[in-house]
Amino acid sequence: MKNVYFFNGTAYAGKSTMVKRLAEKYNGIACGENYHDALLEGLDSNEFPCLTYTRDLKDWHDFVRRTPDEYEAWIRGVTKECEILELRILHDLVKQNQGKKIFVDTNICPETLRRISDERHVVIMLADPEISVRRFFERPDREKQFLYRLMLEEPDPEAALNNFRECLKRVNSRENYDAFLHCGFPVIHRDESRSIEDTMTMVETILGL
Repeated sequence: MKNVYFFNGTAYAGKSTMVKRLAEKYNGIACGENYHDALLEGLDSNEFPCLTYTRDLKDWHDFVRRTPDEYEAWIRGVTKECEILELRILHDLVKQNQGKKIFVDTNICPETLRRISDERHVVIMLADPEISVRRFFERPDREKQFLYRLMLEEPDPEAALNNFRECLKRVNSRENYDAFLHCGFPVIHRDESRSIEDTMTMVETILGL
């Protein structure tokens, strides 16, 4: 993994942007958000029950009706299953692209990253947890707007929206934020007054690029 650079952290912190920009600048490979989806179709639902939950879902209203406890448990399961797939994909990418830099928006947890990488190849990017809740439906992402429409179709749309916001608060908690903050890897905090170029310079310095 000596040519692999990992970005983990919270939502809305700029991980995907950095991965894309760095890959372009260094003629590298960008593994953007959810790049493991390339393997989704062939997954065994017994081995990967959380990742295949949405693949096999018959009624998407069930997705937005889950309680915060159910949603949090699913997200934790997805993260663990994603780590397995990411390691498989990265192993093949490294083998097939000897010497080429690979930039990864990753779900691989800090504990695993310590075993497979080193401090100069990992950046933790953090945004205030409230941003993930407040701005979730502001993005024009097709998936987010699809979920928003589903909640508007519920018998009590306001209750459905409030329930989903609670789900988002649970997985974007201050506790999870602090775990990343104190994980031991270099941290960059989201700063609205800082340009993308300045953030990129900070990242390059950390990674020694």
